[in-house]
Amino acid sequence: MTPKHSLTAALIAAGLACSLGTALYSSRGWAQSSPPPHAATIDAATRNEVAIAIKANLDRAYVFPDQAKAMDAALDASLARGDFGAITDGEAFAKALTELLRRTSHDGHLMVRYFPQAVPPERKDQADEARQAAAELAQDRRFNFGLSSVQRLKGNIGYIDLHEFGRPQGATPRIAATMNLLAGTDALIIDLRHCGGGDPDTVMAFASYLYDKPTHLNDIYWRDENRTERRWTQAKVAGSRYGQSRKVYLLTGPDTFSGCEDFAYALKNNHRATLIGQATGGGAHAGSPHRLTAHFMMFVPSGRPINPVTHTDWEGTGVAPDVQVPADKALDTAQVAALRALVAAEREPRWKAKLEQRIAEIH
Repeated sequence: MTPKHSLTAALIAAGLACSLGTALYSSRGWAQSSPPPHAATIDAATRNEVAIAIKANLDRAYVFPDQAKAMDAALDASLARGDFGAITDGEAFAKALTELLRRTSHDGHLMVRYFPQAVPPERKDQADEARQAAAELAQDRRFNFGLSSVQRLKGNIGYIDLHEFGRPQGATPRIAATMNLLAGTDALIIDLRHCGGGDPDTVMAFASYLYDKPTHLNDIYWRDENRTERRWTQAKVAGSRYGQSRKVYLLTGPDTFSGCEDFAYALKNNHRATLIGQATGGGAHAGSPHRLTAHFMMFVPSGRPINPVTHTDWEGTGVAPDVQVPADKALDTAQVAALRALVAAEREPRWKAKLEQRIAEIH
């Protein structure tokens, strides 16, 4: 599937595309992009214009209509009280708006951004789209499309440190190479402790390596289109399928967020993986950035996952681990769990002794 919301080409034209590559299932990368200097002073008319645009976008696209109305009311009340009257700095106003929206909705994806350099209205011409694609590709390449490192740990355990699910065109061949490299391991640990989100298509592509046949992982309901998108793993993968005969362990923590939580939630609830660590961040809603005015944009969550097992998602609560330990202890705990399972099944005495020795080393 092509991502539902492509990023605005205007950001590319304005030179503001940094860190926007995974915006579909996370606003975090977008939040980390650095606006240029020389902010201008904003006035009451600008504040009102931004507020009107925020309400219009929430009413049209926000995933829960009742919460959109609650945020509209909270914003109107704050304006009426003059809560923002003393704010003349654009970044401070964006921060105050973000705090208000999140306080009302408890949605960690909602965010307002200020850009001192004007963002022109979105254009649809091919040149803009080509620049957008090139900027996203360059940004994703700098971070290897989210695959931070791959190792074979002692005891023949595969280890993948995943920081995001990058765009499919770059991520999928890297995932295939990773799974080929780890094809001969006896268990797999996927580290999501620093995984902040990503593209739903890449989530599904990665998960497909861990199942023997197409499996229904989740659905996404898009409120602005009133449609539900069914999400199944793929029947074919480019690399070596890991299959379901070997154990998989996922490491989680408070910084595990958004699309990375999607991956963890699905694999936990259909009993494909054991989660070890701490509860995740609790951001389930997918969406995209929207231009509000020449200098303000916001990330609007418009889609919510629906798990086929729980019939809900992890918004606001996070994904609870199966084995709760401090996040910084999760890797050792997962290795011991994997090694003990391998020891229990091992028939060759020398290798069994090596596995037991490794357990003792970790302890």
